[in-house]
Amino acid sequence: MSLGMILLIVLVLILIGAFPAWPHSSGWGYGPSGITGIVLIVVLLLLLTGRL
Repeated sequence: MSLGMILLIVLVLILIGAFPAWPHSSGWGYGPSGITGIVLIVVLLLLLTGRL
């Protein structure tokens, strides 16, 4: 597996873990999942342009 694929899998897991429906993150709001989503979009763009 390439480093980009591992990074993508880790970011998806973080995004799922920060989703506000889980009991441990119900009081966090949408902040963590929104930030993780933005990071995920940036990583996807870097992968598509070939810079990662």
